[in-house]
Amino acid sequence: MWRTRAAAACVICRSLAKSNYGIKRKSPLQNLHLVSRSIHHPYYPSSKFQRPPLRISIQQFSSLNRLPFRKTKLLNVKYGYQSYRNFWLARLASRLLRIRYIILGSAVGGGYTAKKTYDQWKDMMPDLDDYKWIVPDFIWELDEHIDFEKIIKALPDADDLAKLLPDFDKIGESFASLKGFFSPGSPGETAFRATDQGYDNDKQYKKSLLGELILLQQQIQQHEEEARRAAGQYNTGSYQQKRKVSDKEKIDQLQEELLRTQLKYQRMLERLEKENKELRKLVLQRDDKGIHQRKLKKSLIDMYSEVLDILSDYDASYNTQDHLPRVVVVGDQSAGKTSVLEMIAQARIFPRGSGEMMTRSPVKVTLSEGPHHVALFKDSSREFDLTKEEDLAALRNEIEIRMRNSVKEGCTVSTETISLSVKGPGLQRMVLVDLPGVISTVTSGMAPDTKETIFSISKAYMQNPNAIILCIQDGSVDAERSIVTDLVSQMDPQGKRTIFVLTKVDLAEKNVASPSRIQQIIEGKLFPMKALGYFAVVTGKGNSSESIESIKEYEEEFFQNSKLLKTSMLKAHQVTTKNLSLAVSDCFWKMVRESVEQQADAFKATRFNLETEWKNNYPRLRELDRNELFEKAKNEILDEVISLTQVTPKHWEEILQKTLWERVSTHVIENIYLPAAQTMNSGTFNTTVDIKLKQWTDKQLPNKAVEVAWETLQEEFSRFMTEPKGKEHDDIFDKLKQAVKEESIKRHKWNERAEDSLRVIQHNALEDRSISDKQQWDAAIHFMEETLQSRLKDTESVIEDMVGPDWKKRWMYWIGRTKEQNIRNETKNELEKLIKCNEEHAAYLANDEVTTVRKNLEARGITVDPCLIKDTWHQIYRRYFLKTALNHCNLCRRGFYYYQRHFVDSELECNDIVLFWRIQRMLAITANTLRQQLTNTEVRRLEKNVKEVLEDFAEDSEKKVKLLTGKRVQLAEDLKKVREIQEKLEAFIEALHQEK
Repeated sequence: MWRTRAAAACVICRSLAKSNYGIKRKSPLQNLHLVSRSIHHPYYPSSKFQRPPLRISIQQFSSLNRLPFRKTKLLNVKYGYQSYRNFWLARLASRLLRIRYIILGSAVGGGYTAKKTYDQWKDMMPDLDDYKWIVPDFIWELDEHIDFEKIIKALPDADDLAKLLPDFDKIGESFASLKGFFSPGSPGETAFRATDQGYDNDKQYKKSLLGELILLQQQIQQHEEEARRAAGQYNTGSYQQKRKVSDKEKIDQLQEELLRTQLKYQRMLERLEKENKELRKLVLQRDDKGIHQRKLKKSLIDMYSEVLDILSDYDASYNTQDHLPRVVVVGDQSAGKTSVLEMIAQARIFPRGSGEMMTRSPVKVTLSEGPHHVALFKDSSREFDLTKEEDLAALRNEIEIRMRNSVKEGCTVSTETISLSVKGPGLQRMVLVDLPGVISTVTSGMAPDTKETIFSISKAYMQNPNAIILCIQDGSVDAERSIVTDLVSQMDPQGKRTIFVLTKVDLAEKNVASPSRIQQIIEGKLFPMKALGYFAVVTGKGNSSESIESIKEYEEEFFQNSKLLKTSMLKAHQVTTKNLSLAVSDCFWKMVRESVEQQADAFKATRFNLETEWKNNYPRLRELDRNELFEKAKNEILDEVISLTQVTPKHWEEILQKTLWERVSTHVIENIYLPAAQTMNSGTFNTTVDIKLKQWTDKQLPNKAVEVAWETLQEEFSRFMTEPKGKEHDDIFDKLKQAVKEESIKRHKWNERAEDSLRVIQHNALEDRSISDKQQWDAAIHFMEETLQSRLKDTESVIEDMVGPDWKKRWMYWIGRTKEQNIRNETKNELEKLIKCNEEHAAYLANDEVTTVRKNLEARGITVDPCLIKDTWHQIYRRYFLKTALNHCNLCRRGFYYYQRHFVDSELECNDIVLFWRIQRMLAITANTLRQQLTNTEVRRLEKNVKEVLEDFAEDSEKKVKLLTGKRVQLAEDLKKVREIQEKLEAFIEALHQEK
């Protein structure tokens, strides 16, 4: 410090000594003050003299004038002190320096004192952090989105503003009169101290000018309220009573002035918000049209709503409950829940009824900002234009239909959530869940457990520790009749996440005898429940045809004229649904920011556990969920259907011919061959055969052939579907393949025209009797022998069952005959004797022959029923006939030569061989025709049916859950859901941080 002063003094002294405004003169430095010499010039001691410096020519600079500089020479300095006449210059310079440092020191000290005073004043300011949700964040961000310079230019002049402002002289007089109330120890001081303690967390109001205005208004209102209470307790004398009345009038006048000012500020704020809304709508429309050539990202609230939708399915599947924030709207039935939601959504979107339960299931409404006011469901692409009454009516009808469809038979309410998104300009971003209204009594037409079901649904949503409870209370009924307040106080006893809303305040003001009762409700003193904030709203006059705009105007008009505001029973920020939506939105996002990362960490841990379990149980399998497994099974099934087209024609025809003959052989033998063989000559045989073949072809054969073809197609399809694929076979698809096969077969119908074309082909084939070569002749004999031997084997088996085992089996296996078998055996022996006597016996027994056999058996002590004799004869004669026919086949092996000559001059007749050749050829032609229909038409139609069934199954989630089951599928499903939830939560958190 001293060195600085010395340097400064030295410069000035030298300047004074060397020049005076550019004029040469002598200025002895030795005559300066002693202090100056000792401090400024230590190299000029008072006891010693030094040589003067050389005279040189330098350019002098002066800060004392603006004259042009010029060169000057240093003066000769003589040894010794100078005369006293020049000492006043140094003394003047010394005093000037002293004044300068006094000023500098005063500035430094004053700055420090000002800073200390500012810090003390800052510490005394109230802190309203706990109540910052009352004013939403967008208020502080208005300067970022609104051109205030443009608004300032649009504002009225100072004279016009002066007319809008209150009479501050009157306000000063009123405060002067109230000054005596707030002296130390008075009730007024106590009231102010209590009020100041409530402002400890209000630092957020100092962020902008608008916040300061709102804070000022609230401070003045609360101070006046306390002052009015204090004035009521002050002095009881007659003179003092008059003064009290005068002060009260001044206070009322002051309150009216403040209310008018507040309303003017409110109108100005609404005008700014309206302008901001229009500007944001224009910006959103420009982005929607793609003017910036950039792809718009999903909004933050849409991302959050997707997470909640996935969690809703996840919670419903596994009976769990996530802890992500939602705004849960609860209230008594007909308390106005739906009306409050419609006011927040700015559209009449919900079904309405008079006293009837309309909300039958939870409705999740996602509100977001957009250029157009539209609504759409989660599972539908249709957009409802909320500006058109037709779309509004269709939306209400759709919601009502979905609610009724979600309610199971025998129930009144449902737990299934209907997800709805509403977008529009100026909407506050949040997710609300409208729950069925709480009831106290189950009325007729309701399920007996309706009350308990509604309570359980409400508790399930409210027990989420991060859910914001919007408690709706009807202000037009007695508060003691409320049920929901007790329920809410149980779920949130401290009121840390509850916002209380009093509806129908207009009716309450008319009907309630004591308006202070409304004040007690809003201040949270009447109900045992606690809440973050209390609001009073008006949601219309009770007319369902009212528009949102008319309700807003009515609500604003009511609160402007309401005594509740004029008498300060309600605060301005506690009224209107607009302020309510701002507060709820701000509280919602605050809760989201505080809890979403914790939920993401919880799902991350769940994902790790599930992945570890999969690696331990299925290390070599991919993590395919139910949809992916269904796609894999779908491809396998389609490949198997395609493989049907790769079956060779020979394989198709062999299977068809064999199956068709197995189906019709009994009819051919029993109804065609055996009756014809009983005739006496070949002409009658051929005539009988032709007639019966014609009847068979016209009525039964085509239908049987189509049935055989359809069954063959089913068997081949089933074989391909169920055939193991070796190591690649996955039995998890077996139930699905079986269901697809059954449903496809059920839907498939053979072409109706196929029978008509097939009938003509079969008739022509049976009409042909010409055997062209010996090979075909031998083939017909072989076919006939195989058929007859098969029938003979079956007949002998039947006879053995009738008469019991023969003597070899009885000896070897110790098996005996039953009484009935003994009777049949004796009957068989008698009938065989009858055939031996007459080898050309007819196929049927005559009545006298039956009597003869019965009497012969009775003579040996065996009583036989005539029916038993006939049944036994049928099998005995059948065996005899088949053996005779086989012997005839052997004789006809050499009969082809006679056939070519039409059996002229020959006793051998082989008409039965021709019959079997005709049938064999008909079977071959029919098999070929059916094979062509299969490969050309029916396989493709079956493939089409399979694809349709698979598409239907793909859209039916319940079907897939039923057909694709098991621990492996369930674990993969859990993994998929948890991964999807975690990824969407992380994307949402990232977007949330970017928005900050």
